[in-house]
Amino acid sequence: MKKDIIIPTIENVFIAAVQEWSDDFMEKVWYAYLVNDSDFKLDGVMIVSKAFGTISGEMKKTSLLRHAYVEVPAVSVVKIEMIEKSVLALNNEFMLTFFMGDKLYDRKFIFRANSITPDYVEEVPILFVDGVIVR
Repeated sequence: MKKDIIIPTIENVFIAAVQEWSDDFMEKVWYAYLVNDSDFKLDGVMIVSKAFGTISGEMKKTSLLRHAYVEVPAVSVVKIEMIEKSVLALNNEFMLTFFMGDKLYDRKFIFRANSITPDYVEEVPILFVDGVIVR
């Protein structure tokens, strides 16, 4: 019975954290982006984000943030949200759900605690800037 269930895999769609200058904070801050490096548009995109983990032995978690996009064109990028400096020490999770054609795709992307740093940057496709990528 389980062998009859086909779970489609997501390829060329990922989340990236990119550091940019913010005039509001007068410093560089991290922003999360949804990168669609595929040849297909994404429909009915929903992203739920949260951060969780321990700091100084105490369990911490943030509120859920929800983002919805009617369509994300092929080979494009969408800015999701700013990642606040204090949650970089936590695991940052992004749950992505979308339709591609008539199939529903669902995947969880997690930036591990303290992994969003300049030490782990690589070039982000389409944006052509340095960022931390979770595939």
